[in-house]
Amino acid sequence: MATRSGKIDQKADLIWAIADKLTGVYKPHEYGEVILPITVMRRFDCILSDTKDAVLSKYEEVKDLPMKDVLLRKASGYEFYNTSKYTFERLMDDPDHIEENFRDYLNGFSDNVQDILEKFKFDGHITTMANKGILYIVLKEFTTDKGNLHPDEISNLEMGYIFEEIIRRFSEAHNEDAGQHYTPREVIQLMVNILFYDDNDVLSGNNVAKTIYDPACGTGGMLSVAEEYLHALNASAELIPFGQEINDQTFAICKADMLIKGNNSDFIKDGNTLSDDQFKGQTFDYILSNPPFGREWKNEKAKVEEEAKLGFGGRFGAGLPTSSDGQMLFLMTAMSKMKDINQGGSRIAIIHNGSPLFTGDAGSGPSNIRKYILENDLLEAIIALPNNIFYNTGIATYIWVLSNKKAGTIREGKVQLINANELYVKRRKALGNKRNDISEEDIDKITQIYGDFKESEISKIYDNADFGYTKITVERPLYDEEGNPVLKKGKPQPDTSLRDTENVPLKEDIKAYFEREVLPFAPDAWIDEKKSKVGYEIPFTRYFYKYEAPRPSNEIMAEIRGLEKELSGSLEEVFV
Repeated sequence: MATRSGKIDQKADLIWAIADKLTGVYKPHEYGEVILPITVMRRFDCILSDTKDAVLSKYEEVKDLPMKDVLLRKASGYEFYNTSKYTFERLMDDPDHIEENFRDYLNGFSDNVQDILEKFKFDGHITTMANKGILYIVLKEFTTDKGNLHPDEISNLEMGYIFEEIIRRFSEAHNEDAGQHYTPREVIQLMVNILFYDDNDVLSGNNVAKTIYDPACGTGGMLSVAEEYLHALNASAELIPFGQEINDQTFAICKADMLIKGNNSDFIKDGNTLSDDQFKGQTFDYILSNPPFGREWKNEKAKVEEEAKLGFGGRFGAGLPTSSDGQMLFLMTAMSKMKDINQGGSRIAIIHNGSPLFTGDAGSGPSNIRKYILENDLLEAIIALPNNIFYNTGIATYIWVLSNKKAGTIREGKVQLINANELYVKRRKALGNKRNDISEEDIDKITQIYGDFKESEISKIYDNADFGYTKITVERPLYDEEGNPVLKKGKPQPDTSLRDTENVPLKEDIKAYFEREVLPFAPDAWIDEKKSKVGYEIPFTRYFYKYEAPRPSNEIMAEIRGLEKELSGSLEEVFV
C-alpha cells in the first residue's frame, strides 16, 4: 500500500511558502482561505492540461447542444472540464487583465466544480487580491515548478496527503482543531485492514462492486485509503464511496478529490449528519469513521430528539447520549446504515475515545446503546490504540469493530478486546499532539491478532453477557420513634436514607448474590424488583490491569540517601 513520501512534505512546503505572498493583505490565519482553493484549482488545471485543446475544439462543436456536458466530459477524459481559453500558464500572458481573465477561467469549469468553488467562498478573495495587486503574483507562483501538480508528478493519494498537510499547517497557525479534519493514515490503514479482513468475495472476486460510507468524511481520507487499499488487493473490484461533511472547506476538498479520481462526486454530501441525514434509508457494505468526540450536540437536539421518537424507524432507537458528547449518535448512524444479513450484511470500523465504553449508569442512554449493540451481537472487537497518535489529542482512543455477520462464526456471542497501546514507534518530530506512529509492522501485528481470534497477553475474549449487569435497588425498613417498622397495607416501608444499589453480573443469579453479599450485613433488607435495570459497560483497562508490587522500603530508603548525598556534594561545590 502507498505510504507517505518526502516528496509530499516537500511539495507542501513549497505551497506553504506561496502563502508568504499574502503577507500584509491577509492575516496568517486567513491564508488557508486563499491558498487551499487555488491549490485545488491548480490541481484541476494540471489534470486537464493534456486534453485542454481537445475540449476547446469539442466545445465549439457542441456548445449549443443539450447533451454537451456528456460530450465535454468524454473529451476531457474526466468527470469535469473547463471551456475557458485560459489555463494558469496562459493567464500569465496578460497581467493587466488578470482579475477579468481569472474569473473567465473559473467560470469555464463544469457545474460540479462550480459547487466546489461556491463552498470555498472564494469570489470575494479574487476581488481583494486584485485590488491589492497580488492576484497575478500568487497565481504566477503556481505556474513555477513548485506549483506543478500534474498527475505525472503527484499521484491522487499523494495529493490527498498534501491537502491534509496544508490544512494542518494553516489550522495550527490559527490555533484551530486541525485533527478534526482528518485521521492519521496509519490508523485508517489499520481500520481498513480489519474492515476487509477475510472478505474473500471482495478481495478475490471479479468485477465486484461494494459501497463504503463515512458519516463525518472530512477531506475524504478514510474513503480514499480504503479505495486505494482495495484496488491494490484486487484491481477489478470497485469500491463506491459515499460521505457527508459539515465543514464547507473540507467538503469542497473531498468532493474535488472524488472528481479527480473519477468517482461520482454527487455521493459526497454537505450538511450536518446528525440533524440532516443526506443518506436516509440507504445502506452500505462498509462503514468507517472518526467522528468528533467530546462535542456537544445542543444545536441538533431538537432534530435528533424528533427522530428518536420514531424508535427504530429512525437512527436513534437504542437511546440518546448526553447532549455534551455526540459521538455515540454517529455510532448509531453507522449502525442504521448496515445492510440486512440477507443482503450480505455490513461491517463497521469507528473511532471513539474512552467515554462510550463505560459512561452512563444502567438505564441511561449510553448504557442502553451498549445494551442494544451487545444483546444484538453486533460488536466484534475493540482495539485500544497507542496514545499521542492523533494531531489534536493525546488521550486514549479505541477502534470499535461491528458486524451483523457474526452468526455461525467463531465470533458469535463473543467480543475480542485488543490492547495495542504499546504497539507504536516514537516520531522524530512531533506534529501537534502526534508524537507516535503505528508502524507497518505493528499494523500487520494488530491485524493478525484480530484475525487469529485467540487469547494472549494483549488479546482477551469475552462473552457478550460478561459486560452486562443488573442494577438492583436494596431497601431497608423505615422505623418510627417507637422502634417499630412503618407498614403500609401490611408491607414495610423503605427508609430512603438507607437505600443502596448493587450491580449484579448478568451471569450470576440475583437471589444467590443477594443472599451472599447483602443479607449477612443487612438481614432485614429486600430488593425492590420494580427498580431493577439491566446495564452494560466495557471497563477496558480493568481487563488488562497488571499488578505491580511496590518496591521494598529499604530499596527506596537507599535511593533517597543516595540522592541526599549527591545533593549535599553539589551544594558544597556551590558555596565553598
